[in-house]
Amino acid sequence: MSLSKQHEIHSRRFSRNLGVGLTLAALVAIFFGMTVVKVTRGDYQMQPQEVQNGN
Repeated sequence: MSLSKQHEIHSRRFSRNLGVGLTLAALVAIFFGMTVVKVTRGDYQMQPQEVQNGN
């Protein structure tokens, strides 16, 4: 028995999934890069908590 030829819908579905996956990976890379730049530039600082005077 030989392997059957792949149907057209499977190749279209694969290309669509590949496009969605690459787009998602690009967005993750952009957000990660923005986070790294923001942290290394020193823009990200924790806000000091205000000391309560016993109230």
